[in-house]
Amino acid sequence: MTTIENIKHRLIDRILATNNEKFLQAIENVFITSQNEDIINISNEEMEMLKMSEDDIKKGNITSESDLDNMDEKWLH
Repeated sequence: MTTIENIKHRLIDRILATNNEKFLQAIENVFITSQNEDIINISNEEMEMLKMSEDDIKKGNITSESDLDNMDEKWLH
């Protein structure tokens, strides 16, 4: 069994063994909160920018990080 599976089994065992309602509610709140944090809402404008970025990548309109660093260096001096 992997470490993550062991953790899951220990948590399940402890949850099944407890009758502490506040404890169980706290665990439930952790899961609810973590699910909400996984959802990222973006605006229509942000979605459009992401689509434009994907199009640029598909067309090969990209610049390497080292080229960007060189451009920055020239611009700063």
